[in-house]
Amino acid sequence: MKIAVLSGKGGTGKTLVSVNLAAAAKDSMYVDCDVEEPNGHLYFKPEDVKIRQVAVEIPQVDPDKCMGCRVCVDFCNYNALAWIGGNLKIFDEICHSCGGCIVLCPEEALKGKDKVIGQVQRGKSDGVTVLTGMLSPGVASGVPIIKELLKDTQEKEQTFIDCPPGSACIVMETVSVSDYCILVAEPTIFGVHNLNMVWELVTLMGKPCGVVLNKCIETENPAEKFCTEKGIDVIGSIPFDSELGLLNSNALIVARENAKYNKLFSDLLHRVTQEVGS
Repeated sequence: MKIAVLSGKGGTGKTLVSVNLAAAAKDSMYVDCDVEEPNGHLYFKPEDVKIRQVAVEIPQVDPDKCMGCRVCVDFCNYNALAWIGGNLKIFDEICHSCGGCIVLCPEEALKGKDKVIGQVQRGKSDGVTVLTGMLSPGVASGVPIIKELLKDTQEKEQTFIDCPPGSACIVMETVSVSDYCILVAEPTIFGVHNLNMVWELVTLMGKPCGVVLNKCIETENPAEKFCTEKGIDVIGSIPFDSELGLLNSNALIVARENAKYNKLFSDLLHRVTQEVGS
């Protein structure tokens, strides 16, 4: 069972939900695919952390072979190659490592070289295997790191994937392996906009989903109304609670610290398990 947890923007409660579901499941895996700003490890504080570097192949030119035909320049949609002053210039920072320029070069003047773009960290926290992807600053795409993270998701029966915020290609890559998606939404008009964005994404990808409403108070909830109108299941709600907020802001896992919140996330886990099995 692979559960992806999404939100249309940061700060909605995506990490709160995914971390505490993994903790409530106990023998599980937590995968932080928010590679630009990973913070799940701050809660789990994993031990015996092992690190492996993630590299991609980028082109390098042999100037003695390059004839200036510009086939590679014309091919690159990201403008990572340019013919300047009689020489081929390669801009590593914006190369997306597709390898097309190397394949198309008629003179075989381009060869690949490895460039480290980040790392994957792996540790343990009270039965939870914690995987964290970290993208190096200035790197164009975190997709290769996410692919590396997702290789390990077969190990545990229950895996919880903390997605990047939004609905870009990096999120699509993360969601692609999931069996079920949890969409976390705030009870505001802006929250409805963000919810609609990720709901449309998972619907296009054919993924079953349910919504968790976070920061709920005793007043009208536009996000709940949106779910009713669209026929989306609301599988849980989390109250706007100062005690929960304090524990969470101190990077504590509320399901481990408080019996009330343990029940909240255990009940949510049970509901998700039922949804996946149905």
